[in-house]
Amino acid sequence: MARSASRRHGQGLAMAADLAYSPPRMPSSPLGSAEPREQRVAQVLLFVTPALFTANMVVARATADFIPPVALAELRWLGVVLVLLPFCGRELWRGRAALRRDWARYALLGFLGMGICGAGVYLGAATTTATNIGLIYAASPVLIILLSRAMFGDRLSRREGLGTALALAGVLVIVLRGDPAALLSLRFSAGDLIILVCAISWALYTVLLKRWPDPLGVTARLTAIALAGVIVMLPPLGWELVRRGPPDFDLRTIAAVLTLIFVPGVGAYATYGYITQHLGPSRTGLVLYLSPVYTAVIAWLLLGEAFAFHHWLGAALVLPGLFFATHRPKTA
Repeated sequence: MARSASRRHGQGLAMAADLAYSPPRMPSSPLGSAEPREQRVAQVLLFVTPALFTANMVVARATADFIPPVALAELRWLGVVLVLLPFCGRELWRGRAALRRDWARYALLGFLGMGICGAGVYLGAATTTATNIGLIYAASPVLIILLSRAMFGDRLSRREGLGTALALAGVLVIVLRGDPAALLSLRFSAGDLIILVCAISWALYTVLLKRWPDPLGVTARLTAIALAGVIVMLPPLGWELVRRGPPDFDLRTIAAVLTLIFVPGVGAYATYGYITQHLGPSRTGLVLYLSPVYTAVIAWLLLGEAFAFHHWLGAALVLPGLFFATHRPKTA
């Protein structure tokens, strides 16, 4: 009994360290054996993480006129690396053999998660709204489920499927503004199509993040992937600098970059990785169903974009749907 209590206490300390961005080891046990406490924390983070990601969508729209997209993504992720490196530098050095062996995996994850989902969002934001970015990204959970099933044979339970359908219905209410006839008159801008590519990229990033085993802890792995993304984006950054020149490093640029580093950079990606580890990619992807709600509220408060009744109705469907899709009843 004493050994069991000590072991649970140690696991709790490791979990707390994960959330503080220190370099713990990722659990190597299968998903079903994750400690109930860790799963409960992951379920709480399901409702926090979308708010962190929403900051990226709002800042992307707010900076579209004065910061080039690749430069903004490069500054964001370089800043994330510099912030996290003191916490995990020793772990990365100890794991240098694994980094050399799996460099292609880190490069692909950096390209998908930091390149396409970084610069792509900022590029698309120039010709669409923050609300539309959140709406289109809400398709990612469905894409994650389809990719998980097609690539690895993952399946959802009946309860999880019902919750997913309910949350998707809430997203559709928001997209169609409460009017099903609006489906016939939907129009997509170039920015919307770019964001759709980003949503597909994010779905693939999420599935691979879970399925590719890694000896590094959450913080060290995020740092390695972010550094790979910074390196992968160097060629397009050079092209952008020649074509558009460097951004002006004034107060608003610095404020935007710092926000991106600490909120949707360090915060959102670290919590997303934690949730993916303990709940799996399909259930984790459902956090993006909250993006339309969070993005619409923040865009309404900060950017003056309209927030209407259909947003409230959509939220009333999304929130319980997310609960049913991610909460597993206790078994005897």
